[in-house]
Parts: sequence; C-alpha cells; structure tokens
Amino acid sequence: MKSNGWLHSFRHSSPYINAHRGRTVVLTIPGDAVEHENFINIIHDIALLSSLGVRLVVAFGARPQIQNRLDDAGLESSFSRSLRITPESHLSLVMEATGGLRAHLESQLSMGLVNSPMHNARIRVSSGNYVTAKPVGVLDGIDFGYTGKVRRVDVAGIEKLLEQGHIVLLPPMGYSPTGDAFNLLYEDVGSQVAAALQAEKLIVFIDDQGLLEQDGSLIRELTARQAPERLADGTVSGHDADLLRAACDACVKGVRRAHIISYVNDGALLEELFTRDGTGTLVSGDHYEQIRQARAEDIGGILGLIEPLEEQGILVRRPREMLETDIEHFVVAERDGTIVGCAALHNYPDEGAGELSCFAVDAAYRRAGRGDEILLMVEKQARSQGIQKLFVLTTQTEHWFRERGFQPSTVQALPGPKLASYNTQRNSKVFFKPL
Repeated sequence: MKSNGWLHSFRHSSPYINAHRGRTVVLTIPGDAVEHENFINIIHDIALLSSLGVRLVVAFGARPQIQNRLDDAGLESSFSRSLRITPESHLSLVMEATGGLRAHLESQLSMGLVNSPMHNARIRVSSGNYVTAKPVGVLDGIDFGYTGKVRRVDVAGIEKLLEQGHIVLLPPMGYSPTGDAFNLLYEDVGSQVAAALQAEKLIVFIDDQGLLEQDGSLIRELTARQAPERLADGTVSGHDADLLRAACDACVKGVRRAHIISYVNDGALLEELFTRDGTGTLVSGDHYEQIRQARAEDIGGILGLIEPLEEQGILVRRPREMLETDIEHFVVAERDGTIVGCAALHNYPDEGAGELSCFAVDAAYRRAGRGDEILLMVEKQARSQGIQKLFVLTTQTEHWFRERGFQPSTVQALPGPKLASYNTQRNSKVFFKPL
C-alpha cells in the first residue's frame, strides 16, 4: 500500500524535528511581512516550532509602520547609508509605531481559536530591554540623532526566558545606560542577538524566494567569503544587500547557518527547517564547516554513496571492513546529517606524493560545486602533510580532473607500493597535480 504524500513528508521530517528540538533559532521579520496576508501562516508556523521545542527569538522591523506615523504627522524622514535619520522630534512617533507593532505581534501569538492551528497553543511571549544600544553618531557630516546600533546583548536574560519556554520578542529599539532609546535596524538586532546566543540558525525573511541571480534564478548557497563578490558585481543590492551582510556577520561570529527565505510563500519557514534542501538561500560562515574529517559513524553513509558508483565500475569496490580500517583517511561533505560527498587521501611520504581516491559526490550536488570544495579540502590536508603532488586513478572522469589542473601521466610514474598493486584489468588512467 502506497503512503500518502503528507505521511511520507512527515516521516522524512522527523530527523529534522529531533535535530532542532532544544536549539535556538532567531527569526528576523520586516515590518512589510507583518502587513502581508501570509503573515498569519507565519504566526501559525512559529507556534508549531515552539510546540516542537524550538527555542525562538523574534526580531521584528517596523519601517513601514514608522513611515506611516511620520506621514500622518506631516513629518519628512530622510535616509543615509540605509539608515533612517531619527531626530529627537521623531523619536516619540518611532516608539509609538514600534510599541504598537509589538502589541500586535503579542496578540497574534496569543490566539487560541478553536479549529485553528493556534488552538491550545498557550504561547508565552516576553520582551524587554535585552539590547543595549549606542548612537550611530555623525557620519559624513550627518547627525543621525537617535538612530543607533547594537552595543551589547543581555544573553543571560534571554537564555533564562528561552529555558522557560518563552518566545522572546525583540523590537528594533535599544536602550543606553543613560536612559536614551535608539531606533535600530531590525536585521542588526537579529544578527547580533543570534551571534551572542550562538544560535543554531538565523532566519531572515524577504519578499522573494531568497537571494536571486541576475537572471532571476535562486542563489541556493553562499559563504561569507563568496558574498562580497555578489555584492561587488551588483547581483545582490539594495536592502537585500543589507540583509546578506547581516547574515554573513552572524555566521562569521559563530551562528551555524543563516537562511534567507520568503515571507510571501506559505510554509517557507517549515520547508527550510524540515527538509534537506529548503526553499531559500543558505548562508554559511565557511563552506569547510560542512566538509570535515570522517568518523566511524559515517561509514554507512559513505557506503550508501559509493555503492552505486561501484556497481557502475566508476569506483573500485570497497567492503565495509576496508572502510573501517581506512576511515581516518577520509573527508566527507555532510548536509543535515546526510553524507553527500567523500574522498580519501593516502600519503606516500617516500615519494612526496598523495593519492586522491574514493572520490564521490551525490548526483544531486554535483553542479553545486561540492566536488570542488572537497578537492580543496583534500589539497589543504595534503599540503599540511608535506605532500608535493597528488595523483588520481580514473576510468571515466578524466576531463573533470584535467579541468582542475591534473595532467596525464604514466602508470610507471606511480609510487612503488601503488604501482605494485595497480590493477591492469581496470586499465585506469593516471593523472598528477603539483601542489
């Protein structure tokens, strides 16, 4: 009997549910999202995450709400460096707009209507002066007034609320020891709080599916090292650029991953957290964080990855016992608990050479640059071991290696021990690359 689609999805989401239980996730929600018709679904999804034991911090923005207050009062607002200039005469209206939006969010998270996803949710929401701020000051001769930036986060205070099961709601406001209030960027609040808490994830909501290429296609992954290129060439610009910088800053400071997702698409939050590939743009501090030294518990995942390639004759067959013996030579690419790539490095110190072997990448990730990242990791390890050149034996992937600097060589050029075990029936081609 074939399972229903929802049942299949539910079963496959269980590892992610377990992985996120007890972890801290920071959500950054712009004021535009609060006014969108899909926001009620985001509220329901936040309630679901809370019921599943995810520790949630919500940093919200209020830019359109502030603008409406200023417009109603007949006051003009100006911006510089993507920051609203906040003179003292505007501050009370900024605080009114922010306070009103905070009350609205608390009311939405307190819903408990029968026959709704929020029924009996009993969510506790807390907010307060957990962000200490300082003024931006004068930049390029412009006095930003009561516009500020995050100075310090009360980690102990937030952690205490999270331990009690509260959702912590943080407005785009900060306070100074002198009693002043400052208008903050919500993305800065979210990024700095996520870093201070060493959160598992930072979720950034935007109106698109995620960050987009210039042709409109989705950028699925970026590292903090790659982001400046996209910013410099104009691929990511405007407010999206500010959000990307905030996401990168959080990741560089220790947040495991940031996800830039849509507040327009229903279920984007759940799909990003509870499926392997998600829906938006993944930002990480360094791609090597996903590529690591293999451990004994990875053997099953490696076997699942290489067995189809062994059956096709692309890789030499390796029984489990051999992997158990050689596991210390392997690196793996891991994505949400699944091994999606692997490679082994064997050192021949007498010849100053190293063999790259058992190189495999899941078919779904071969165009995402995963193979190149694994190769870079192996080359880095090889150099650290004093290896001067890498060699690889291949029967079907010679062009991939040649495109990456490997040059054709002869069987006789192999190190002595490898030459002695060369399988003439496979007739593998030999390629070397100097390091």
